[in-house]
Amino acid sequence: MIAHLAGTVAGLSPEGAVLDVGGFGLRVLCTPGTLATLTPGERAHLATSLAVREDALTLYGFASEDERNVFELLQSAKGVGASLALAILAVHTPDALRRAVATEDIDALTLVPRIGKKGAQQILLDMKDRLGPPGDGGGGLPGARPAARAPSWRDQVQSGLINLGWPARDADQAIAALEEDGTIGGDQVDIATALRAALRKLSKP
Repeated sequence: MIAHLAGTVAGLSPEGAVLDVGGFGLRVLCTPGTLATLTPGERAHLATSLAVREDALTLYGFASEDERNVFELLQSAKGVGASLALAILAVHTPDALRRAVATEDIDALTLVPRIGKKGAQQILLDMKDRLGPPGDGGGGLPGARPAARAPSWRDQVQSGLINLGWPARDADQAIAALEEDGTIGGDQVDIATALRAALRKLSKP
């Protein structure tokens, strides 16, 4: 199993990044929060999880071991595969997910595209007492930087929304609405918070 990668960021996309590791370009799928910590041309250290299928090997990268561990644990829930686990962590940080499970907050889980009420109830049941209490949760790996240092939170939120299945036009409108009503503003913005707020905008009829 590939537990972590350390290399130079060769490229970024809405879905993930390419790391140059010893002359090999390795593509890793990431959450918007993790992508926000990466800058092309700079070195990065990602915790990783390798998904093995008959027709594909997919590498997932995370800014912290805690996020990687929660990603793997989520896949033990009924109906949750790697792509849905990544979508959950795109909307909720590990600690936000812990709080949702601890308080049985179904509404928080249904903010994630493709999770309905029944799916949320199943996740709450399967994850109960397994994620641990909200708190530090393991901290970050060396080289990881907070999402607030992202060059543009707007680009990261737009990429996250597109990755979750929303059209670019709708993503831009949701971001503009957040700025217009004062929900989010300035340049120092937490990506996960902004993404959740944008999803709430998009979920309203």
